[in-house]
Amino acid sequence: MTLATRRALLGTALAVPFIRPSFAQAAPIRVGVLHSLSGTMAISETALRDTVLMMVEWQNSRGGLLGRRLEPVVVDPASNWPLFAEKARELLQVSRVDVTFGCWTSVSRKSVLPVFEELNGLLFYPVQYEGEEESRNIFYTGAAPNQQAIPAVEYLLSADGGDARRVALLGTDYVYPRTTNRILRGFLASKGIQGADVMEEYTPFGHSDWQGIVARVKRFASEGKKTAIVSTINGDANVPFYRELGNQGIKAEDIPSVAFSVGEEELAGIDTRPLVGHLAAWNYFMSVQSPANTEFLNMWRAYIRNPRRVTNDPMEATLIGFKMWAQAVTQARTTAVDPVRTALYGQKVAAPSGYEVEMHRNHHLSKPVMIGEVQADGQFNIVYRTPTAIPAENWSPFIPENANRRR
Repeated sequence: MTLATRRALLGTALAVPFIRPSFAQAAPIRVGVLHSLSGTMAISETALRDTVLMMVEWQNSRGGLLGRRLEPVVVDPASNWPLFAEKARELLQVSRVDVTFGCWTSVSRKSVLPVFEELNGLLFYPVQYEGEEESRNIFYTGAAPNQQAIPAVEYLLSADGGDARRVALLGTDYVYPRTTNRILRGFLASKGIQGADVMEEYTPFGHSDWQGIVARVKRFASEGKKTAIVSTINGDANVPFYRELGNQGIKAEDIPSVAFSVGEEELAGIDTRPLVGHLAAWNYFMSVQSPANTEFLNMWRAYIRNPRRVTNDPMEATLIGFKMWAQAVTQARTTAVDPVRTALYGQKVAAPSGYEVEMHRNHHLSKPVMIGEVQADGQFNIVYRTPTAIPAENWSPFIPENANRRR
């Protein structure tokens, strides 16, 4: 691809950023990148590192912010949850970053949360999660349970989704799957599905031997009621899990599965032909048809220069967070955390999902809900979407102790 073509695709001089003279005199704005580039979560998080770097280059090509160049500072916490906290402290105290984009798992986010609160840093967290949290130092640009998990399970219980009356909850053993499944158990009970009609299994990060668990799901589904799998499996464990579904002949028309942490990036290393029809619930798919998504795809292809690299929901959430932060910095005329935080409330972005999304005072976005079916090429055919963006409920009504919480 020629340089001229890259510039045309991006609509800016992204390939060779335009450097204003003032860049040479002003200190750079430092952007922290806190994503695992090795270990079990690298399969998911490396693309988010690349997305932040793309957005930094894009912003610099537009003259930077406040007449200053953006400078990325990348660290690798290596899928090591305590190391996330150490690297966060390094970014804030040593590198003096103005903002950080990072984390995937909830355990990594909870590891860094007290560091960002102690040092008054600013973190944008781009992945769906279990809710039950709100911090003045974190902006959550992924989905809360009411924007992903609950609508997905409701779809499985509907005629369009297979009319399931038994549910197997399969997850990685940490806070996000366990809390999400606690919420889902409450939701399922409200629909009359509980007790022996709910199966729950957890496995460690990086788990690879799925034969026994998948066989138990098949037995669970053979007891006379329509059954579905709800997967909160994270990281590279998804590859052998989906391979085992195919090995044991679990087809979507018999036992549909819906995943909350599997998108285009995770499917890139799997033969998806046996998985056609299985589902994922997100707020964005690469296959969305919208002008903003066309711009996003063109930007990504021009930056990454690898036709095999895909986009996915957490990448879109990273882009949204970056654009909102840049708008807030411009509005506040500073990168200082307190005024930028205030300026972030009410920021809006025309998202690649095709919807306008807004940041609310609970530090969560309004987002659309989408459910997609896996296709043979590893993309998703969108079979359900909400007509409007849905405000996040980060405190679930299906957690009993939240009954009196004002949301």
